Amino acid sequence: MASDICRRAVEVIGDGVPSVEGSLTGYHHETYAFTLSVEAGASFGERWKIREPRERLLWFDRRCFASEYYLLHSLQRSIDVVPEVAPVGGVELQRFVEGVTLGERHPSGEAVPGVVFEQILELFRQLIAVTSDTLVVKQKCKPRDRVEDGDSAGFLERLIWFTQECVYGQNLPEYEDLFTNLGLGLNSFEYLRNHVDGLTSRPFCLLHADLHRENFILDSAGKVWVIDWELAMLGDPLYDLATHLHLMRYPAQQEREIIQRWCAIAEEVREGSSEGWIEDLPRLLDYKKAQSLFTDVIRETQSLVVTGRLDRRRLREASSKVWDVLWPAAEPLGLTSRPSLLEIEAALLRWGRRDAAAHT
Repeated sequence: MASDICRRAVEVIGDGVPSVEGSLTGYHHETYAFTLSVEAGASFGERWKIREPRERLLWFDRRCFASEYYLLHSLQRSIDVVPEVAPVGGVELQRFVEGVTLGERHPSGEAVPGVVFEQILELFRQLIAVTSDTLVVKQKCKPRDRVEDGDSAGFLERLIWFTQECVYGQNLPEYEDLFTNLGLGLNSFEYLRNHVDGLTSRPFCLLHADLHRENFILDSAGKVWVIDWELAMLGDPLYDLATHLHLMRYPAQQEREIIQRWCAIAEEVREGSSEGWIEDLPRLLDYKKAQSLFTDVIRETQSLVVTGRLDRRRLREASSKVWDVLWPAAEPLGLTSRPSLLEIEAALLRWGRRDAAAHT
């Protein structure tokens, strides 16, 4: 049965055009791509996409803007790698960028080509230049989630609070035993707070907050476009760099280079934007390691039970992925003992059997 968003896509494309393609791959959104008819107002050969958040989706990150569409609309003149947006037939559309993801060409762990590397640095230059004074778009952050411009410590505290309350706390009824078996509890967050305490103040700017290889699209001309802005927020610029490094997995030499270049660009755009980075970048990276553990544990379990049945074939792969994120997070979360791969597999098996029984 076609979803509401799919039906809207069919209604807006007009007659005499190819069918709608989708739903396209993506965790957060249901997305459809199509070519608009000339009557609908699009240029020949150009594809557009319509997207909406998936139903019953687990959210692991804060949402700070009421509408990704209106955010992209407001960024058209300040960031040149944002795909165009347009209202057509009462539907908010984004241009579909034809190309391949950076991850398809250069998977995680590989060096990024110089021409792409320079475009990523230019993106950071443009992001740091966008501030709350220049960005006019409605925010959805609750007052308790907003901190004063430059309060980097308060900004990180709100991120930790979100992970504790909205990722750990809201899923605790279903995952408490699994978390406990992995050594995770409320004391983990207190340890994390002490571990990352003492950030230096830096002036806030716009953050994409999800700059990984699958969100960079390379078109046929070699230009890099940036998609999936739903996690964007105003905050500490160094957090955007930390998130980028955590997700990209650059080789060591290229990681050192992008840190050095980023600091120079940040200071050139807004003085103080890289202040204290030597001490604070490791703290922010440790928060990302801790956050990833909670989110990835939950995500991996979602694939273990399918239509009420435990899929034993996925168990070893899921266990390995949890192992991969647990070890880096052990220090910032204060885990004095770390479960072995077999212990993780046993914990996931117990969770999976219980979950499957609950759905029969």
